Amino acid sequence: MKHFCTCQDLSCPMHPTNHDKGCTPCIAKNLKLNEIPSCFFNKVCDAHNMSSFTFEDFAKIFIDSNKDIS
Repeated sequence: MKHFCTCQDLSCPMHPTNHDKGCTPCIAKNLKLNEIPSCFFNKVCDAHNMSSFTFEDFAKIFIDSNKDIS
């Protein structure tokens, strides 16, 4: 399996390199917490410095970024 995850937190038990279930555990955890996985943040900013990963945080960063994510 090829991993494309951009999350740098390799110690996270949900990181796809730490099990054989792909992104499912990470996405399930984030949905339960009403958050967005860091890989989405990494597309528009450096998620490493984020203190929270809420939908609102992502929307603000996305709108402020003025980046073409295509």
